[in-house]
Amino acid sequence: MTDTRGRAPLRIAAVQLQCQDDVSENLARCRDWVGRAAERGAKLVLLPENFAFMGPEADKRSIAEQLGDASAPIQRSLSEMAKAAGVVLVGGGFPEASGDERRPFNTLVVYGSDGALVSTYRKIHLFDVRLPDGSEISESAATTAGREPRVVDVLGYKLGLSICYDLRFPELYRALADRGAELLLVPAAFTLLTGKDHWHVLLRARAIEAQCFVMAAAQWGTHPKGRTTYGHSLVADPWGTVIAEASDGPGLVVAELDPAVLERVRANLPSLRHRVL
Repeated sequence: MTDTRGRAPLRIAAVQLQCQDDVSENLARCRDWVGRAAERGAKLVLLPENFAFMGPEADKRSIAEQLGDASAPIQRSLSEMAKAAGVVLVGGGFPEASGDERRPFNTLVVYGSDGALVSTYRKIHLFDVRLPDGSEISESAATTAGREPRVVDVLGYKLGLSICYDLRFPELYRALADRGAELLLVPAAFTLLTGKDHWHVLLRARAIEAQCFVMAAAQWGTHPKGRTTYGHSLVADPWGTVIAEASDGPGLVVAELDPAVLERVRANLPSLRHRVL
């Protein structure tokens, strides 16, 4: 059972963006939305996958940064945003230089309200698919996969980290729950074709299975090379109920997490303690 003593409800915000291939412009829009989230009282803000660059996969190589380089444009901007807004800021996936210059990692970064880098996660599952509409995405051709699940403790809550296509692999979220996760973060750039049928179902299922809150920040709309994404950033509670959701277009989803809800769900239906396998 989750111990709620001493923990106040946490106000969180998921940012929905329509990013293009201009890094400076994308980061400027991120800064604006992070400021708006802080004005609405959010203490934890999540940016979607590809928040800095939403162009052709191969073009990510030219903007890849060494992790921890405080002078690098993307990481410097995130640090400054977090500090200026006074929030814990999660950048939901950007190109991190790897040992293979052709294939950077897709890396999530967590910055504290003091602007310091707190934690990172490298996307494990890579999206290689030819869709029925004829479009083809081969993430593994330009991205190196990560290997380790990651849970980080911030603001008194344990956050389970993931990125986009990870959502289709429940074993990852089981591993995060085993590590104590209470809020699952899912920054994404879900395609319009798959998102309209699977986005809500998968997010609610992960919330129910792991008995966790879920916060998903998504890309929306049309991007370079005709790529289209679904949007519908949302927050779901541990019962699988969607408690806040974005409409079409760039925007902000704000919700308040009550630790008593998490405790009640896990006490009334203790499926996490009933596991056999």
